[in-house]
Amino acid sequence: MEEYLVVDGYNIIYAWPYLDKMKNENLEHARDKLVDTLVNFSAHNNSHVFVVFDAHQVKSGIEHTEEKDGVRVIYTREGETADAVIEKMVGELINLGRVYVVTSDYDEQRFIFGRGAYRLTPKDLQQRIEQCREKEKKWSEKRPPTDNYLEDRLAEHMREMLEQWRRRKK
Repeated sequence: MEEYLVVDGYNIIYAWPYLDKMKNENLEHARDKLVDTLVNFSAHNNSHVFVVFDAHQVKSGIEHTEEKDGVRVIYTREGETADAVIEKMVGELINLGRVYVVTSDYDEQRFIFGRGAYRLTPKDLQQRIEQCREKEKKWSEKRPPTDNYLEDRLAEHMREMLEQWRRRKK
């Protein structure tokens, strides 16, 4: 079953202390850091990830969507809240698979439960990301360092041919 993760972007930025601190210095940098974190999580978690940033109070804000390494980043238009976009997405995605919405907004949680989606708190997501990082770290520690060399994955005859070419160039 496909898994979809819909993240209320600013809700996470305000909830995670390091992003909250970062946003005070540079909001764009905090958004980029969140998206990068979700890109890494998505790659290891094999789920479809969407992050929605609220621009309803931005004058002349134009709704647009960007794709970054498998994560769809959605900016709402002026007058449209992230909650409205998330609610619409849940309605569309719920028939395709399991949908998780990451938010600490109580009203949003009530809505998504009513639609059959699951809720993750920002802390739940942070724990999942940490578990994923630990799993990746353990996996990479178990692999012998030579597994990362291209020559170890080549057929013997190909390796010999490349070695002969290398020696001729001297």
